[in-house]
Amino acid sequence: MTIADQIKQTRQSMDKAVDAVRRELSTVRTGKATTSLLDLVRVDAYGNEMPLNQVASVAAPEPRLLTIQPWDKGLVKAIEKAILASDLGLTPANDGNVIRIPLPPLTEERRKELVKVVHRLAEEGRVAIRHARTESIAKLKKAEHVSEDEKKHGEKDVQKAHDDHVKQVDELVKAKEAEILEV
Repeated sequence: MTIADQIKQTRQSMDKAVDAVRRELSTVRTGKATTSLLDLVRVDAYGNEMPLNQVASVAAPEPRLLTIQPWDKGLVKAIEKAILASDLGLTPANDGNVIRIPLPPLTEERRKELVKVVHRLAEEGRVAIRHARTESIAKLKKAEHVSEDEKKHGEKDVQKAHDDHVKQVDELVKAKEAEILEV
């Protein structure tokens, strides 16, 4: 594997880490209703645990309301149970056909807890990025038939990629934090 290939592979690993952080942050609740809030909810359906979006359609018709329309009316109770069991702190209400989830305004204490969750998720992303950098630099040092100068340049490129990706994670966190703390 050439140094350029190694750097390209490292960038891809780091991109995946940033995407994972972005995906995780989208599931953290803010003041507004988003359908991605329920992405991690798993429903006991047909003898399996399935993601909610595979057994129902989720919509956000108003800023403080989510609606869930199950494709099979028999799953209404299972969906309600799954939402109550999730740690989202939401209380669903159903009329037999549609499940409505009103989103109460976030308290200051809950906002601070959510900011801590965001920081934890971001740190996991940073760790994944650092891990990719460490692995890549180790491979570069072991590379054979490559001059020391090329190795040093490769290490600098990997470090630059690391710094860029950590900066992306920091920007995601800053945006999410502002969204959560916005009253």
